[in-house]
Amino acid sequence: MELQGSLLEVADAELEPYGRQVRRTRLSPGAWVDLRPAWLVGGDLFRALVDDVPWRAERREMYDRVVDVPRLTKFYAEGEPLPHPMLATAMAELTEHYRAELGEPFVTAGCCYYRDGRDSVAWHGDTIGRSRTTDTMVAICSLGADRKLMLRPRGGGPSRSFVLGHGDVLVMGGNCQRTWEHCVPKSSRPIGPRISVQYRVRGVR
Repeated sequence: MELQGSLLEVADAELEPYGRQVRRTRLSPGAWVDLRPAWLVGGDLFRALVDDVPWRAERREMYDRVVDVPRLTKFYAEGEPLPHPMLATAMAELTEHYRAELGEPFVTAGCCYYRDGRDSVAWHGDTIGRSRTTDTMVAICSLGADRKLMLRPRGGGPSRSFVLGHGDVLVMGGNCQRTWEHCVPKSSRPIGPRISVQYRVRGVR
């Protein structure tokens, strides 16, 4: 399914002032998420990333067999040129907004391409590297079709659900990566394509 034309016919992508509409939700002691709706205005960035990112289909071992990862990915390491100048602008503005809390800049960008509702990511926390023992932030910018992002406490408890639309940003902060897990579940209903851009600090995956 293609995106609605209205998302792709807006002239140039641009960023609205970030801090004006941020809403923070406390998940548990020390864990929180910020939601900033419709930060990115315009749809040309989505199409540019679909066309210009060198997407990779990955395979990984699971239950004694090798299976396809149900999404396409590309990771941009620190210092690696990003595929669109708007991604660099977004990284800089997120760094500026969260500088006092974060204490360091966002430096990497991980991109995931969910082609339809069959693409997904399983429950996990971004705990490779320093985030295993240290509070951090992961900022997710969603482009394209609406998709549900769910969070649940590690060890059990009620889950939380956020529907991320085109241009929405969700930031997971504090000890969220260590005390909560998140996922993008599969959907049985027709869903258009979506790209997720995840900004992280040095030494966190």
